[in-house]
Amino acid sequence: MNIKKLKDLEKVLRKNGGIRLNKELYDDICKVLGDKDNNTLMTDFYELTMAQTYFNEGKKDELVYFDVFFRKNPFGGGYTMSGGLDEIIDYIENFHFSESDIDYLKSLDKFSDEFLDYLRDLEFRGDVYAVPDGTAIFPNEPALVVKADVITAQLLETALLANFNHSSLVTTAAKRVTNEAIDDGRRIPIMEFGARRAKGVPSAIEASRSAFIGGCVGTSNTKAGKKYNIPVLGTMAHAFITENEDEYEAFLSYAKSNPDNCVFLVDTYDTLNSGIPNAIRVADEFLKPNGYKFKGIRIDSGDLAYLSVEARKMLDEAGYSETTICLSNGLNEYSIRDLLKQGACIDSIGAGDNIAAPNEKVGGVYKLVAVEKDGKVMSRIKVSEDSCKTINPGNKRVYRFYDKETGYALGDVIALAEEKIAKDKYTLVHTFEVGEKISLENCEVRPLLVPIFKNGELVYKDPSIQDKQVYCQKEFETLVDEVTNIFEPARYCVSLSDELRELKEDLIAFHQVKNEGSFQKVKK
Repeated sequence: MNIKKLKDLEKVLRKNGGIRLNKELYDDICKVLGDKDNNTLMTDFYELTMAQTYFNEGKKDELVYFDVFFRKNPFGGGYTMSGGLDEIIDYIENFHFSESDIDYLKSLDKFSDEFLDYLRDLEFRGDVYAVPDGTAIFPNEPALVVKADVITAQLLETALLANFNHSSLVTTAAKRVTNEAIDDGRRIPIMEFGARRAKGVPSAIEASRSAFIGGCVGTSNTKAGKKYNIPVLGTMAHAFITENEDEYEAFLSYAKSNPDNCVFLVDTYDTLNSGIPNAIRVADEFLKPNGYKFKGIRIDSGDLAYLSVEARKMLDEAGYSETTICLSNGLNEYSIRDLLKQGACIDSIGAGDNIAAPNEKVGGVYKLVAVEKDGKVMSRIKVSEDSCKTINPGNKRVYRFYDKETGYALGDVIALAEEKIAKDKYTLVHTFEVGEKISLENCEVRPLLVPIFKNGELVYKDPSIQDKQVYCQKEFETLVDEVTNIFEPARYCVSLSDELRELKEDLIAFHQVKNEGSFQKVKK
């Protein structure tokens, strides 16, 4: 139970018969739940100072619309796989200011008592639309839309972006790596080993989840395995071998304790002259005589292509053709492709920092696109001399067109929420390629944004992590090879509807005239 549900229960008890929880018990439960689940203060400080200004100006009930989107695919790639929705749902469900939060804000001596009293009772009562985790998304199209009162909407920004940016980055990294690990149609399993490279414990746990959604078969992170029901995998460390005086004795002791899971790390001293021979010896002298299988070896350094080929020969000659070879050591999508081109013998891969902590970013932003007053939605725009930073105004939806015969995605259109989109015929105007138009026929259309919260109530059933992994792969398979290519990918077509394009141009022209007038007044 989260604290919002507890408060709702309290209201129901009061309404039905006047029953209420013992105040001391209620306060204790709120305190425990607040400390456990409440991350509301994970917001930039200026969100709170702006919120107090909105409050002082009498705007606390003003409804606004915000979009979450990004401007550039990470890794120089042609796509991004969305992530973080489950964390966002959890954050919004537990959105509240605990008494300790209020006490802390009061201690800063920056906020009025009236404003703090308002925050004390603040809950999320708005709407959220979003793409499900694992959806293929592209620059400048909304991946999440928030409609809420201006104070609540503003306070959500930091946490929403933190979750969206990190999870989308890791899911995309995992998908890029797993997509390159295909040898003659055989998909090579990728194990995510990145916990120790991640940026802190919470980040490591969430990275393991996102990596699994992106296609990894399991994780070395035991906590993530427990939390998300992800298969946990692992071999051994070099320290286990160097702690022993003899490599053979190290392998033998491991085999005796883990006879059903013997994957020996063979590159501690000399892969071909020591590691593999000692592993084979343990298999001959202990595993095989006792009815156990010699599961595999892992090579973590050296010329991986050459060593894996020689290792395969040695294992086959010793009668262990079913023993697998796992390669690791900072592998990414490019090095994996190179290894396969060199003819490396790979049965599985361990990948760490290039999935869990890649040196990249998604760069998602959260921009106000409309204000609602007296039931009328008035679009807003941020204009920049850098055209890619001029936002698309208004309350919007995103639609994806698919070829009916092949199932491939043909392009997306961003449209105003009230627009009707033709289902089987449409003309897209490529946002990036000036003047390029794509006429679509014999196609199907699908809305990408689905309702998550309505009037503060969660209306979306979050799928299991296993279902998300399947969905993510299906989404990826709708993209043509030219878009998923890791070298100079083609730009996927994202178009604005005619109505949205006209609205955007009108708002840009309006502000140019308005700014010119302001400049003339200052000049005078």
